[in-house]
Amino acid sequence: MTATATSADPSDQLTPPAPGSRGTRLLLRLAPAAAAALSGVLLYVSFPPRTLWWLALPAFAGFGWVLRGRTWKAAFGLGYLFGLGFLLPLLVWTGVEVGPGPWLALVAIEAIFVALVGVGVAAVSRLPAWPVWAAAVWIAGEAARARVPFSGFPWGKIAFGQADGVFLPLAAVGGTPVLGFAVVLCGFGLYEVVRLSVEGRRTREIRRGAAAAALLSVAVPVVGAVVARTLVSDRAENGSVTVAVIQGNVPRAGLDFASQRQAVLDYHVKETLKLAADVKAGKAAKPDFVLWPENSSDVDPFADADAAAVIDRAATAMGVPISVGGVVERGGKLLNEQILWDPVKGPTATYDKRQIQPFGEYLPLRGLVGAINKDWTSMVRQDFSRGTRPGVFDIDGTRVGLATCYEAAFDWDVRDTVTHGAEMISVPSNNATFDRSEMTYQQLAMSRIRAVEHSRTVTVPVTSGVSAVILPDGRITQKTGMFVPAYLVQKVPLRTSETPATKLGILPEIALVLVAAGGLGWAVGAGLRSRRAGDA
Repeated sequence: MTATATSADPSDQLTPPAPGSRGTRLLLRLAPAAAAALSGVLLYVSFPPRTLWWLALPAFAGFGWVLRGRTWKAAFGLGYLFGLGFLLPLLVWTGVEVGPGPWLALVAIEAIFVALVGVGVAAVSRLPAWPVWAAAVWIAGEAARARVPFSGFPWGKIAFGQADGVFLPLAAVGGTPVLGFAVVLCGFGLYEVVRLSVEGRRTREIRRGAAAAALLSVAVPVVGAVVARTLVSDRAENGSVTVAVIQGNVPRAGLDFASQRQAVLDYHVKETLKLAADVKAGKAAKPDFVLWPENSSDVDPFADADAAAVIDRAATAMGVPISVGGVVERGGKLLNEQILWDPVKGPTATYDKRQIQPFGEYLPLRGLVGAINKDWTSMVRQDFSRGTRPGVFDIDGTRVGLATCYEAAFDWDVRDTVTHGAEMISVPSNNATFDRSEMTYQQLAMSRIRAVEHSRTVTVPVTSGVSAVILPDGRITQKTGMFVPAYLVQKVPLRTSETPATKLGILPEIALVLVAAGGLGWAVGAGLRSRRAGDA
């Protein structure tokens, strides 16, 4: 028997791993996760106050790259990371005064919607013209997020990051769903163009159908936006009106500004009296009416004679009606209310906020929240009640639609002011509880989108800034700084025509949700047929 020679050197028996190969494999496994999170951060950077709207395109291109062909489990995880990268920095303002707990909880919940969208995008990613199906899936996710839980949270809709972008005119075509769809489609299409180019170089073959679909995914949204420019106009259709926006400021930022209610009211009266003096001196044009922000009178003027007297003093000095943002109690209900205060007749009309903010104006799951942290329940001692009617004030013949603060994020709340006759829109807001965070700029961008969507002048009176006047083409013509007393006076156009977005209402969103459902059904059916063929 012949003995087999062996070497004492283990290297003769085993090929050692190449240096760093284990680390390289680990990096390759982590690369999609890192790319998903970074793409989410890139999407956040595209939002106001920055004007880098175009970064949304490479953000969705990266999202498409990490999701294409993934299993549903991998897609869920990658989608969740994309959601965290986007929403964690975008919504950091929600924890400015209450700490990181509510902020992190909100982001953790909202990112689940993005994760489910990731599963849907991965499912349709092997279909022909997949960017179309994938973009529709994203809009379906936004539609769900705008409705549940607790009446929804639309903050972070892709459309709200496009106030400075070339796609903005599409808001007049089909509102935020069509504008957002165009941006996402263009981003996914951009990735598909690059992917097919790389594939063509490697195989030396060009799949003409797929290439045409990819190019159209990029070109159609851009061309559509250019064509939609014809729908955007700041021309007056029913004359003009001179409006004044008052920003009184607050004694200090934070949740405790509410404890200074009388001071906040006095500040807004003081700034209004200053405007009245400047009008009398010829330094400012006399407005036809004056708009105060939300919470400008948290002292109930219907119950407090002193509050009523100082508001009446301001209205008398101006000689024109004032829309006052008040907190009132009526019939045992606490209401966030806009009050139209006439210089002669006093309060003549009211509008009660309908879309109230969960965990800000009312507390869902109060028992559970109190068990976690009793301090949180003390911040919302009494829940606000919802209004039931659209807000449109007839101010000496001018019909002014009202969408109070948080309501500007909801498509239907703004639209029905226009369908009920509003010739311009006001978005009275109070951002003092969020200090100098990006929240006020994000909300201002929403108002710019609404201006183009419904072709209406939009005024934004805010307690502490940024207050602004926005023309129907989305341009800001005047704005204030933050935490300074100021007034804005401007002659603005009144418009009565309705854009396609106003006329169509929810129909474009329903159509895109149906497209998403059709794509997902096709993808699931194709998967089942493939599995049966494999079994056979």
